[in-house]
Amino acid sequence: MNNLQEATEKICELKGSLVALDALVSAMLRVMPSEAKEMLQPVFDQHAEVARTVLLHAPISEHSISAFERDVQRSVRLLDRQVNASSAASGHACDGVLLTVARIEAFAGSDPLTAATGFFFEREGRLYLVSCRHVFIDEPTDHRPDRIEIELHTDGGDLTRATRLSVLLYRGGLARWRQASDAGGEVDVAVLELDREALPPNCLLQSWTPAHLETHPAAVQVGAPLAVVGFPLGFHDTLHHLPVVRQGLVASSFGLRFQGQGYFLTDARTHRGTSGAPVLRNERGAWKLLGIHATRLDMNTRNVDENESLGLNSAWYAGVLLALTEPS
Repeated sequence: MNNLQEATEKICELKGSLVALDALVSAMLRVMPSEAKEMLQPVFDQHAEVARTVLLHAPISEHSISAFERDVQRSVRLLDRQVNASSAASGHACDGVLLTVARIEAFAGSDPLTAATGFFFEREGRLYLVSCRHVFIDEPTDHRPDRIEIELHTDGGDLTRATRLSVLLYRGGLARWRQASDAGGEVDVAVLELDREALPPNCLLQSWTPAHLETHPAAVQVGAPLAVVGFPLGFHDTLHHLPVVRQGLVASSFGLRFQGQGYFLTDARTHRGTSGAPVLRNERGAWKLLGIHATRLDMNTRNVDENESLGLNSAWYAGVLLALTEPS
């Protein structure tokens, strides 16, 4: 640029081009078949992640990286709105966020053990079921299931139609799930890869992706509202096979590891069966995946006759999913 005038004109030209591109993309999404829109989401996530990696390793300013992240999130919101609109037009008015969650039942052979919550996470074309590690195995209570069952919708036009998918937890004596640990010890999160070929035909589900993770912790303030989507005590819409939502707030400094552990606190009202539920924040109409609800917290010194329980919960930071789904 030779002078400030040229620089200003170039910035205006780029802004105009971006607006025109947004208009073109919006128009294309409106005329695309719903199946193509759903296919576009994971492909866009893959390309955005590749571009992000390139930018982070290139000699480029933080302003450019921030602009990239804002545009990616704007595109994600646009895609989410279009996919949700297509789902509503196909015969149901279900909020897509409810289709990201599934009820989990753990079994030892044919004997039912416990129920919990899980949600779907997709990365580079691979589909994972995310829940708490203690849902798959919990040594202190001798909880050792060998398989789980999840409920899946089979008809986009009729949410009352569903089937159960049985998933083995071991293969050749080895656990099929991935788990993690860090400087604070065991992380109570696990992911189990699902075989897409084993899913029922016309399976209706939606999944979170790396693009839904919160990359700016400072944007989440203490007291920010949250949603926990799950199956408290197994309670849910049994007719339409959908979870329920609890509201809560961020109860500790988001971005800091509470007492050195890889989680933050929430004050949502929760019950057994909610373990493994996604902890979400709605930011201007777009959902962000902040964490994975694990358990209610209490104090060993609490006098149960004089003091109520704390009403606080631990939620493991969702960023751990990047390590757990890293391609091997």
